[in-house]
Formats: sequence, structure tokens, C-alpha cells
Amino acid sequence: QVQLVESGGGSVQAGGSLRLSCVASGVYNRNFIGWFRQAPGKEREGLAIICTGTPYYRDSAKGRFTISQDRTKDTVYLQMDSLEPEDTAVYYCATGATSCTFGASSYTYWGQGTQATVSS
Repeated sequence: QVQLVESGGGSVQAGGSLRLSCVASGVYNRNFIGWFRQAPGKEREGLAIICTGTPYYRDSAKGRFTISQDRTKDTVYLQMDSLEPEDTAVYYCATGATSCTFGASSYTYWGQGTQATVSS
């Protein structure tokens, strides 16, 4: 059974940083794993994904967010810098996709999420 556990969320002021971690366990396809977020009243959106070792970013994450993977620890990180109030959301990691995609519906396994709140 695949389990994903996120941590690292919290409350910061605009311009601050957070580093999210996602520890995975169980048998899963390590080739496709990523970070998503869902703000109140909005759909879940993909932010940053790693596809066979290569990172990809949505425009909203480019230049401010960095995804990385430590396969020896089965951990994926999301470094978030220059945070803005619009980044306030629950952040999820997900895996289980069979192709490189930002589409949330393609991912089978999800963590419980970690809240990030950015104040102005």
C-alpha cells in the first residue's frame, strides 16, 4: 500500500519561504511524482512535477518554487520562496501517474496535505 506523508507547512509573511517534504512508502512508480495545491473555492492544480528525474513547473511556480527528489530517502521536497498571499492553500504530493502530466486526475496516490498560509 502506498502512503504519502507531507510536512513543512505553516504560516509566513509575504516574501517568506517554506520547505515542504513528502515521504513516500510502499511500492510505487517513482518516475512520476509531484506537488499540487488547492486553495479555498478553487480546483486542485499541479505546480511542480518530476518525470524520470526531470523537473517541470507550472507558470505559477516558475522562478519561485523548486522541486527535488531524494530517492534514497523516498522523499520529495518543494522549496517555496518569495511567497505571496495568493499561495495560501493546502499543498499535496501525489504519485501513481503513468505519464508526465500536471493533471491531478492522473495521479492515484495522495497525501493528506499540509496547509501553507501567507499573510500580507
